[in-house]
Amino acid sequence: MLDRHNLIIYDFLMEVRVLKYFLAIAREGSITGAANFLHLTQPTLTRQIQDLEKELGHKLFIRGKYRVSLTPEGMILRKRAEEIVEMVEKTEAEFSSISDVIGGDIYIGSGETDSMRYIAEIMRDLQVNYPDIKFHIYSGNAEDVTEKLDRGLLDFGILIQPIDLSKYDNITLHSKDIWGVILRKDSPLALKDSVTLSDLQAEPLIVSRQMSKKYSAESGFLDWFGEAFDNLNITATYNLVYNAAIMVKAGMGCAVTLDKLVKEDNEICFRPLAPKLESGLDIVWKKYQVFSPAAKLFLSRLQNRFEGK
Repeated sequence: MLDRHNLIIYDFLMEVRVLKYFLAIAREGSITGAANFLHLTQPTLTRQIQDLEKELGHKLFIRGKYRVSLTPEGMILRKRAEEIVEMVEKTEAEFSSISDVIGGDIYIGSGETDSMRYIAEIMRDLQVNYPDIKFHIYSGNAEDVTEKLDRGLLDFGILIQPIDLSKYDNITLHSKDIWGVILRKDSPLALKDSVTLSDLQAEPLIVSRQMSKKYSAESGFLDWFGEAFDNLNITATYNLVYNAAIMVKAGMGCAVTLDKLVKEDNEICFRPLAPKLESGLDIVWKKYQVFSPAAKLFLSRLQNRFEGK
């Protein structure tokens, strides 16, 4: 006989299982394909989804002759279901790691930065002694990383300064990243040792998508560009600097980015901004965060490396 506490847990796990069923159908595009993947009969899976739709009060799928597609309500549920399932799997991994042998998963979010190599060195050294620890790196901008941190989907975030630390604890890295532009080598600016504001005002610019005016004010860009910021000729944005480099090679303009993220070749080069613009970095985590043993050990190694503790 299940007591009330166990019944609550059982009901919760049943709901998560149905969400996994829903996601399988969304992924496969058919009830039959999802049923085969889940090793369920088609009527059983159909009944589970009908019960879910009845509980939510909305249709989740549009049934076609050969395939199913998501309704607008189904699209909303898909995003939330992915987050819930990811959180549950992360929590299960943390509980399974609580044993005499330290292991488990550590989730880290980071923007593109050369300073990631210092974190990678700590990760490598930790895995030498604790091979059951696995690291998962999520690449994204500051907004993406902090959103996942706040939802508990990441243990740590690596963010470019300045940062609003009111919700986080942090460790400041010793290194700083230098801002500049990626240029085609046949550009007249490539002949210069550095690039000035007046140089950039005459150029089509490719910038990261978070470099809105609001973000620029936080990162120091607004101060560097001053009143000229609103008049910049921004012709394209990017999320990954690899794609920005391809656009530069195609002749779409020069890309504003950090140093050492793109390897110079016979087509492109990097030139720093003048006057110099640098950004420090912080490793952050939620205040009062309850870490798994593996994440706690990783934090200890970070503190030893960067704070001398």
